[in-house]
Amino acid sequence: MSLLVISEEKRGVCMSEILLEAKGLKKYFPIKKGLLRRTTAHVKAVDDLSFHVFKGETLGIVGESGCGKSTTGKLLIRLLEATEGEVIYKGKNILHTEKEEMRELRKELQMVFQDPYSSLNPRLTVGQILEEPLANYSLYPKKEWRSKILELLHVVGLGEQAIHRFPHEFSGGQRQRIGIARALMLGPELIIADEPVSALDVSIQSQVLNLLKDLQQQFSLTFIFISHDLSVVNHFCDRILVMYLGRVVEISSKKNLFEKPLHPYSQALLSAVPSPDPKRKKERIILTGDVPSPSNPPTGCAFHPRCPSCMDVCRQIRPVLKQTAAGEAVACHLYTE
Repeated sequence: MSLLVISEEKRGVCMSEILLEAKGLKKYFPIKKGLLRRTTAHVKAVDDLSFHVFKGETLGIVGESGCGKSTTGKLLIRLLEATEGEVIYKGKNILHTEKEEMRELRKELQMVFQDPYSSLNPRLTVGQILEEPLANYSLYPKKEWRSKILELLHVVGLGEQAIHRFPHEFSGGQRQRIGIARALMLGPELIIADEPVSALDVSIQSQVLNLLKDLQQQFSLTFIFISHDLSVVNHFCDRILVMYLGRVVEISSKKNLFEKPLHPYSQALLSAVPSPDPKRKKERIILTGDVPSPSNPPTGCAFHPRCPSCMDVCRQIRPVLKQTAAGEAVACHLYTE
């Protein structure tokens, strides 16, 4: 079967079907000190994360640098092992699957990395890079590999001549296209894109984003899109998850988040997005203080030391992520009855 042929079943995108779900996901990195390298504390990179991803949608994950976005992406496909929690993919907890079964699942769960150069082996040609997944999984006879590679290179906007060249011979945008082609080679269901355009020029960013949009339609893909650029997220995503210090503070549709963010942290983030209309004045919310250390997060709400709406209860009790009447979810005492 041609790599570009999509079954009728896969063409039908069902936005009500949950493809992947995280429940109570945690990742703590130990801090070791002393001669005996004893664990004295933990960096709570991801701290009790719960959310779901619908089949066919693009879920954006946003937040400041160090909030746990990239760690979350790696946990979902077990590039990192979780400290605690569950990742349910198609109804099965993949954190407890055996090594061989997880290897098979990797055909359906792929990742596009932030740096399009360091994620590619500089000693291999593009053809050899794209041959690796085909060789590892023996999906097609070896005599068909070249045609499959050329077919996919054409899909991502690269010509036949690319097959014999090395990664350093390409621009950043072209290298990211190679990374996208590698992720598509096994016909995945879900792609986690970890800041795939942050290292590219603005003009190239739009080209790569439009390519991802087209590929999503063509191959019925589901995306988890990790970014710190809210304008990019607004263009590309359907729903948005806002993280702060390893925790979810808000989950909302793109429209609702950009028009009326609920959590004070989301409001501060959105206030920093430049307005395309120079005549429109926008009130900027300036947060005071620094982001707390993930090895020693504040009690109660992690955001309370910087929150302009902080109350006494925020310092004592950690807010639970609750759904609102409009369908969003927010973890804030301002919305607790």
